Amino acid sequence: MQFLELVKKRYSVRGYKPDMVEDNKLKIVLEAMQFAPSASNRQPVQFIIINTQGKKQELRKIYDRDWFINAPLLICACGLPHESWVRSDGTNYTFVDVAIAMDHLILAATEVGLGTCWVAAFNAQELRKFLGLPEEVIPVAMTPLGYPDIEPTPKERKPLDELVRYDHW
Repeated sequence: MQFLELVKKRYSVRGYKPDMVEDNKLKIVLEAMQFAPSASNRQPVQFIIINTQGKKQELRKIYDRDWFINAPLLICACGLPHESWVRSDGTNYTFVDVAIAMDHLILAATEVGLGTCWVAAFNAQELRKFLGLPEEVIPVAMTPLGYPDIEPTPKERKPLDELVRYDHW
């Protein structure tokens, strides 16, 4: 699959089959995350794989959507700000590095026929408690991972001329 075709094929899946994700496919998406670029190659990320079986009640406290807890796996993308590169103006690149790694994972999942949905509206306190996250670790985003049980809807995107500028603002 060509890259642009892959990007256009990816969509936010909000319905999953109960079928478990094969280990070889999980490895592919995790390797894609592993090879994502990061500022100064610090790789200040940790990804936690959660098997949802038998944990649905606890997971509802984190994000109360059936499609979220019915996926066979959840992935929590965490940042380690104390390990991140910091620009000279004090900007810490943790969130950028986690986002790049998550995007690599999501695109690789699409390529192998799996669905994902970037979730940021979770209850961070409940997630911290559920995963036993140390104070210095920031849960940035989550995604279900599994086989889609719904068809994609057409994507609406702004035209390029509303998103791109040349030479100046």
